[in-house]
Amino acid sequence: MFGWLNVTTNVSGIPYLRTNSVSVGTEAVDFALGFRRIPAVGVIAINIANAIPSDATGTLPVRFTLNGSTKNLTFFGGDNVTAADLAGTGVITVFYDWYNGYFTLTSALAPAGA
Repeated sequence: MFGWLNVTTNVSGIPYLRTNSVSVGTEAVDFALGFRRIPAVGVIAINIANAIPSDATGTLPVRFTLNGSTKNLTFFGGDNVTAADLAGTGVITVFYDWYNGYFTLTSALAPAGA
C-alpha cells in the first residue's frame, strides 16, 4: 500500500533517515540521504551521522539530496542553514514540501560553542 515502507518510521509514521555521506564543495555542503520514494510532503527526522569537516567554510549553505532532488535546508523565513549552524552530529527535524520547494529546519540547534 505504501511505497516507502522500506524506510524506518516512528509510531506516527514520521520517516527517520540517516545521512550516508557529506561532501564539501565551493558552493555548498551536501548531505546524501540515499533514500527515494519518501512521501512528497511531511516531516522527517534526519540523523546527521557524518559531521561537516571542521575546515569547511562556515558560511556555505547546507543542502540535502532526497527523492532525487537536492534542496537547501532553510530556517523559517527562508534563510539558508549554513555549515557553521550545523556543526557536529545529531538528529534534526525538517518539514519538506517538494511541490512548493520547502525544506525547512523545524528543530532547534545547539548554541554556538556547545
